[in-house]
Amino acid sequence: MTTEGQVVVRLDKIRKHYGETVALGGVSLEIRAGEAVAVMGPSGCGKSTLLNMIAGLDRPTSGTITVHDEDLSRLNETGLALFRRRRIGMIFQFFNLLDDLSAIDNVALAAQLTGTPAAHARRRALELLDELGIADRANIYPAVLSGGERQRVAVARALMNRPAVLLADEPTGALDSHSGEQVMDLLLDLQQIGQTLLLVTHDERLAQRCASRVVELADGQVTGERSMERTA
Repeated sequence: MTTEGQVVVRLDKIRKHYGETVALGGVSLEIRAGEAVAVMGPSGCGKSTLLNMIAGLDRPTSGTITVHDEDLSRLNETGLALFRRRRIGMIFQFFNLLDDLSAIDNVALAAQLTGTPAAHARRRALELLDELGIADRANIYPAVLSGGERQRVAVARALMNRPAVLLADEPTGALDSHSGEQVMDLLLDLQQIGQTLLLVTHDERLAQRCASRVVELADGQVTGERSMERTA
């Protein structure tokens, strides 16, 4: 069980090169349990690369990444896939829902992939959809859902396995202003109940609303950090 204040994510001198291009140039960062950290910076500064490293979707050229006491460099590809399913929740800008599955089945699938029986997975999925205010949309397919509803389904899916850290890549980027506000409220609620969050965003308002700390990234380097006074 992760206790508040414990380091959940530790990056130590992470470098990532793509040929001659340096995407990350020696980034060190710690995220503690219950923190909501926003990573901000211009396009191409390394934000998404950083997120992918923590998720185990990409490997660093050098340096170490530890998530929930697991050194990712020690895991093979099968181990990384299991790690992602059990420890990481991911929310994407464009939802990444499966169009041929209903909302509840999109959410339940995350647990079924870790071996949870289907009936139990569906029960928990419905509980999460209810908590997020869209239980009445459980049997609806993504194409019929609004953008805000689709992102709520995506959040439920991300929370399905009680992740050590929730990663969000531009979670309001594809939403209209009303749906974006709803998702901001949702992320704020999650942070207030102790969910550890790492947000990658261009949106200063999202950072203001939902983050306790902002890490500024430029040219693959951390250029500054600031604590946030949240606005209502």
